[in-house]
Amino acid sequence: MDEATTAFGLTTTEIDGALRLASLAPSVHNSQPWRFAVLPDRIELHADPERRLPATDPEDRELRLACGAALFNLRIALEESGIRPLTTLVPNGSGSSPLAVVRYGGRSRPSAQRTRLLRAARGRRTNRRPFIDVAVPSGHRAELVRATEAERAWLHVLSTGQERAALRELVNRAHRAQLADPAFLAEFTAWTGHAGGRQDGVPPGSAGPRPEPQDEWVLRDFAAGQGRERVVGKDFESQPLLAVLCSFHEGDLAQVQAGQALQRLLLTATTLGLAASFLSQPIEVPSVLAELRHALGITLTPQAVLRLGFGSAVPATPRRPVADLLLPQPAP
Repeated sequence: MDEATTAFGLTTTEIDGALRLASLAPSVHNSQPWRFAVLPDRIELHADPERRLPATDPEDRELRLACGAALFNLRIALEESGIRPLTTLVPNGSGSSPLAVVRYGGRSRPSAQRTRLLRAARGRRTNRRPFIDVAVPSGHRAELVRATEAERAWLHVLSTGQERAALRELVNRAHRAQLADPAFLAEFTAWTGHAGGRQDGVPPGSAGPRPEPQDEWVLRDFAAGQGRERVVGKDFESQPLLAVLCSFHEGDLAQVQAGQALQRLLLTATTLGLAASFLSQPIEVPSVLAELRHALGITLTPQAVLRLGFGSAVPATPRRPVADLLLPQPAP
């Protein structure tokens, strides 16, 4: 980075650190579909159209969720540097238009909660391995709900066998539809199961065990059968905590907002010692997504489906360098 890439009077090192933290957000297949324009009076968050996954995410819903998660990380990083971010979401951000613009909103105050979230942002991982078969305490569930509400979204925690059965059927139906789609399979293979050298995608070490017929919730083979052996005696937890993150509205802005809520939820879960992974299939298949709201009896818009529990440590997935995330500055 150079002097032209500073903002808000921060040093280049502080800006670099803030963007590096933003890049630690989760994204479908670790595609990292975000870029940033750093200007003296603002930082713009843009979608990276070259990292779209049209077969997996045909409506770009998960792309905007990922960008919203990166935006949340950016916000807390700026707050830690003494900047209170004033964030504006931009309707129909695409092409050269940003999804969000962050401006100077004054000085921020120290916060123990923010420090915990920052620490969690550096240690958060998507965990595709089995969780311990121990129920998540009700107090933890309540904290997750409050974290989601703080970002103007809602967390629907599945509480009945009927809801779980309905969700399981939708996950399986969407999974079968994707396996029957050659374009999805080609895209999935291109982004997963590759060892060494890449700065994106899901490497075998982060892929989790190979799914087996008895597995009810974890169905995708993120290593495409490569780089590991079948885990003998492996079994996933029988009763994971299942939750659907919902927005109060539909559309692009709601998805970016939901992404911020998703990241606060995930970081809060990390501070509680919880692991999380995604059951993305019902979100990615439009015909199944249309049924999800009805099946769960909710009137809000589902944006992400989560599996949560107590899990073991997993390695970090690779990240692109900050220099690759920067958009060129406009000519003076």
